[in-house]
Formats: sequence, C-alpha cells, structure tokens
Amino acid sequence: MLDAVLRRRIDPPVERLAARLVAAGVGANTVTVAGLAIGFAAAVAIAFGAPLLGLVLILLSRLCDGLDGAIAKQTKPTDLGGYLDIVFDFVFYGVIPLGFALLDPAQNALPAALLLLTFYANGASFLAYAILAEKRKITTEVRGRKSFFFSTGLAEASETIIAFCLFCLFPGWFPVIALVFAAMTAWTFLARVRLAVRTFG
Repeated sequence: MLDAVLRRRIDPPVERLAARLVAAGVGANTVTVAGLAIGFAAAVAIAFGAPLLGLVLILLSRLCDGLDGAIAKQTKPTDLGGYLDIVFDFVFYGVIPLGFALLDPAQNALPAALLLLTFYANGASFLAYAILAEKRKITTEVRGRKSFFFSTGLAEASETIIAFCLFCLFPGWFPVIALVFAAMTAWTFLARVRLAVRTFG
C-alpha cells in the first residue's frame, strides 16, 4: 500500500549509492546475499535479547534489498538475480518473526506462528499470480520493472518493514502487533485470491 509513495522518496538516494557500488565493481547478487546474511544476524540479535541492534540490522538488510535492484538496473538484470531477490526476501520475512518467537516462546510463539502462516499464504498467492500472469503475458510496472508481476495489496514490503521496526521498538507488544499485521496480511491474501478469480476465471 505504501510502496509506491515511499519509493518516490527512497529511490533517488538509493540509485546514487548504487552507482557508487557499481563503480567499485560490486555486483547485484553480492548485495542480495549480503542483505540476507544481515537479516539472519538481525534475527540472532533479537533472539538473544538485543532488539534495537536487530532494528539497525533490519534496516541495513532492507537497504541491501533496495540496492541490489538499483545495481541490476544500472548494469544488467538477470533471471538469477530476480530469483535470488524474491526468494531471499521471503526467507528474511520468515526469520524475523522466528527471532521474536525464540526471544520469548511463551508469549510470542503462537502470534509468530499465525503471522508466518499468513506470510506463507500471501507469498503463495503472490507467486502463483505472477506465474499465471507471465503465462498470459500480463505485465505491469506499478512497482517499476521487476522480474515478477507485482500485484499490490494492503500488506506489502513497506508495511512489513514498519511492522518489524515496531516489533523491535516495542518487543513487549509483539503479540498484539503481530496479530494486527497477520490480519492485514490475511486481507491481502484474500484480495489476491479475489483478483485471481476475476482475472483468470
């Protein structure tokens, strides 16, 4: 929901930083892998009781997620790059709630499990729609030029990062925030299924 608005503000400085990395010979896939590694480090920091460090690492990880695409555009986008980007994004989205579940299993495990369920369902609806859109030659650049068809929704990347930041800033409120965001993600899943019925039915 917020991705289009935020991208207009974030993209210009990210593209300038990407140009410096390209000049230094840094490839897009290297940045993608670095982003995932930093995401895992964030989850470990959270699990060991350092959510503010986790917050910093989450933001660095998502900076890498923006940089890899910008680098690819300034060099040469590849199918492998697009594949790694989307797969590693979903791994990142799963590992942060896991970190909070490990931090306080008694309080956080069930909300984290419900959030991960909605992530799983939403991710499946997103990727299945993208596959069928490619099959039918349906295209969009509403989120810029991507390797996959991006169908929009209430809970997208920006909202997910905001939720993760709130987790880190208010770890005691993780169950409440996680359940609210799970409801938003479930709504996005249902909206994508409805869109698929209208488009492919």
